[in-house]
Amino acid sequence: MGHKLKIAGWIAVGAVAGALTTVQMQAVARGSLAPLPLEELQQLAAVFGMVKSDYVEAVDEKKLISEAISGMVASLDPHSQYFDKKSFKEFREGTSGRFVGVGIEITMEDGLVKVVSPIEDSPAFRAGLKSGDLITKIDDTAVKGLSINDAVKLMRGEPRTKVLLSIFRKDENRTFPVTITREEIKTQSVKTKLVEPGYAWVRVSQFQDRTIEDFAKKVEDLYKADPKIKGLVLDLRNDPGGLLDAAVALSAAFLPENVTVVSTNGQLADSKFVYTAAPQHYLRRGGSDPIKRLTEATKGALKNVPLVVLVNEGSASASEIVAGALQDHKRGTILGSQTFGKGSVQTVRPLGPDTGLKLTTARYYTPGGKSIQAKGIVPDVMVDETLEGNVFAALRTREADLTKHLTNGKDAKPGDPPPMTDAQRAAEQVREQDRETARKRLEDEAKKNPGQRLIPEFGSEKDFQLQQALNKLKGQPVLVSKTQTEREEEKKEN
Repeated sequence: MGHKLKIAGWIAVGAVAGALTTVQMQAVARGSLAPLPLEELQQLAAVFGMVKSDYVEAVDEKKLISEAISGMVASLDPHSQYFDKKSFKEFREGTSGRFVGVGIEITMEDGLVKVVSPIEDSPAFRAGLKSGDLITKIDDTAVKGLSINDAVKLMRGEPRTKVLLSIFRKDENRTFPVTITREEIKTQSVKTKLVEPGYAWVRVSQFQDRTIEDFAKKVEDLYKADPKIKGLVLDLRNDPGGLLDAAVALSAAFLPENVTVVSTNGQLADSKFVYTAAPQHYLRRGGSDPIKRLTEATKGALKNVPLVVLVNEGSASASEIVAGALQDHKRGTILGSQTFGKGSVQTVRPLGPDTGLKLTTARYYTPGGKSIQAKGIVPDVMVDETLEGNVFAALRTREADLTKHLTNGKDAKPGDPPPMTDAQRAAEQVREQDRETARKRLEDEAKKNPGQRLIPEFGSEKDFQLQQALNKLKGQPVLVSKTQTEREEEKKEN
């Protein structure tokens, strides 16, 4: 690449809440630092000395320093993170989309680990874990009070070893044990199928190392099966993000060469960059170009095929980059719900051979210059997830709901909680009422239909949003949402 940020890795699914990370890799940190605050550093040293000498029992000095660094970084925003030896190893493993664990995407709720969803055909999936399950204990360790990273560490391990999870299932009001054997989890980030003659569905669930290669191969197979595809649905729903270069490459598959895909801007000169739909902005050194191969194999069909992009509240980061680029260039119709709103870029800097720092270093902007931080991509056509409405959308966490999230404003400082206006407070009260209504409905529906999916599987015949996307491609009426409205952009008071 012609810039200093070498893209290299992404955190494995399940390691943080929905991942929600667009990651770059930079091997060299800043060469110079501002003058250090000596008085505050002296206080830090004094506290360290007091803890070491006066605490009720001896403490591990290295662990104490590591925890201090971790706390300092975690105070900045939800996506900055200090990697100790084990978590940095897991981060590197996650680049390939493979890791050893139980196979669940998780978040935190009320101090407990909440299952967002089990990964298909994983040990957790086969053991019957469900979305919404709460993990209260991991082996003999109570989860309450643990950080999400500590919980992940306990669930990770060596292949063929066992872990005992205590599960609380709200809708059944019971706690039960589940013993799961760890294994290597291989996540498939691209799925495709011809939903009917002339119309294809392509789902990208994450942006990983292998995503673009898999995308190119599977889409090429689609065109071999039906060379006369008349319309394509690109499904980015619940795609939490991943590698920046993969997002640029996927956008380039549909856009003219050299148009702007995304730009970044931060404090460092290296963080100010414009990425275009050109190989030098998504190819790794020495790698082949699957997008060029796909374009040649399909005779440029993807550049012109009518396109609908499906998004929802779980579409974040790299998936928002793709949706924003295609929307701004009017390359396709964005359909669904307003997206998550993670408009920041994290740079990973090694601190040594075994540790590293993931630090938010820039906001990113769509080709039209819009920052979507804490706002998201607003669809061209708002469509509910079912005929009955956006049934459980209120339960999905968004960037604006995260503590210490960056604001949308250019002058906002990291870590500063944005003051709320009276209108925003009122809107938050309405959202909380909606969440409570959705929670009760979820419990009622789960009791009526135990073990059944409450939202149809993406890509199935019962997928309401997919059917509306197909109607859009065919020029038929689309059942638009009667309740969804654009969320107000977050504003910072003076």
